[in-house]
Amino acid sequence: MTIHSSLRLAGTTGGQRNVWTRMERLLALKKTGSWKEGDRVEGLRKVRTSFKAKAKKKAAEPAADAAKPAAAASAAPAKK
Repeated sequence: MTIHSSLRLAGTTGGQRNVWTRMERLLALKKTGSWKEGDRVEGLRKVRTSFKAKAKKKAAEPAADAAKPAAAASAAPAKK
């Protein structure tokens, strides 16, 4: 049974679903090779529905920041 449109909250329409339909699970299992055409569609394996995005490490910035103070330190004695 669905909820009446006047009772819905505005912010709940775009949330992350934690349950997939059978077709979504079949597509995910096909990608990994865990399900092939002709296999049973009942009793499917569990499938993770959400994945955390890994944060990208900023390795280039610390090296650039380390070079700037060294350049400034070497330039300071030259002024004397």
